[in-house]
Amino acid sequence: MALELKTEIADRIALISVSSTMKVAADAEKLRAQGVDVVDFGAGEPDFPTPDNIKQAAVRAIEQNFTKYTGAGGTAELKQAVCERHAKDFGTGYTPAECIISVGGKHVIFNLTQALINPGDEVIIPVPYWVTYKDVVNYAGGKCVFVQTDEENGFALTAAMIEPHLTARTKMILINSPSNPSGAVLDRQEFEKIYHLTSKRGIYLLTDECYCHFLYEGSPYSIASLPGAKETVLVAGTVSKTYSMTGWRIGFGLVPQAVAGAMLKLQSHSTSNPTSISQKAAVEALRGPQDSVPAMLAEYRKRRDFVIRRLREIPGVKCAEPKGAFYAYPNVGTALGKKGILNTLQFSEKLLAEAHVAVVPGEAFGTHQHVRISYATSMQELERGLDRIHQFIEALA
Repeated sequence: MALELKTEIADRIALISVSSTMKVAADAEKLRAQGVDVVDFGAGEPDFPTPDNIKQAAVRAIEQNFTKYTGAGGTAELKQAVCERHAKDFGTGYTPAECIISVGGKHVIFNLTQALINPGDEVIIPVPYWVTYKDVVNYAGGKCVFVQTDEENGFALTAAMIEPHLTARTKMILINSPSNPSGAVLDRQEFEKIYHLTSKRGIYLLTDECYCHFLYEGSPYSIASLPGAKETVLVAGTVSKTYSMTGWRIGFGLVPQAVAGAMLKLQSHSTSNPTSISQKAAVEALRGPQDSVPAMLAEYRKRRDFVIRRLREIPGVKCAEPKGAFYAYPNVGTALGKKGILNTLQFSEKLLAEAHVAVVPGEAFGTHQHVRISYATSMQELERGLDRIHQFIEALA
């Protein structure tokens, strides 16, 4: 008699959800495959090509047969390049022993939470938050403690908002500045206040620096540059956005050596090393010319100004001005409750189905009246898409 297969999915998988940003991309792609003209504001991905010097470094790696395994935590060369670039940009003093290379910034954050969070540990996460934060904490058995920010104040976060949520179970605070999805930038003085709250209590402060070079005001800054910060600050970084290398999948962590060792142990049994060729390209990105970064920022600034102006022209729509990154986070609450649209998930689905514009619903980021619009696309696409959104919302009235 044939054995009956046990097909039940592991309970821990039920603790996480499908990435909303990935789902939007898949839904948009499905329509495109049917010949539909979709304007895609969903993907958080620069539309600029990877700079030529970086691509040529990858070509050389292939030609020189640098196509084998590397150390599971990355090459010594790339770790050194990461430390050098972070020191030059932010004045930090990390060593290669405090650096790990992973398969993108998301992988760094996943490995960090799995290495540090025990069941019942609390992790403070400001709202709105990037979709993955909640799920990786849940997967580790931790408890998410959400801190609401004020839309009227540009989603600004302060130490005073965080302090009442600190308990004996608080293990980590997770900060993303500039923020995905809101574009909010944490004031430097407030960042330092939060650091002092955490460091004196032995709480880890995880700073996701994915968009750190895309600031519209002031200079890039890392909280890890403070004296003594390396003991409790955890840096998650990536070359994906800064150098338009999303598909190359290279991220890095700058963390205490013991934490790097724990992450390496986990990584050695999951992905092993990041792609050898991509690591060579990342070395060139970090050590080569940096002129592509301000060029992209200047273009993002023009796009931001256009997008915010156009959104605010739509009756009933409000939108805080992003201070960094390349996202707008408009409040479309005026459209809810009309023609059967009860939430931003339904709003986004209807917008895609009828107006053929892809956006990410605010529920994915912890709010209920917003959608995320990525303006990392051409001005032509921005104009087409915003025309459609304007017409779609007006037609709901």
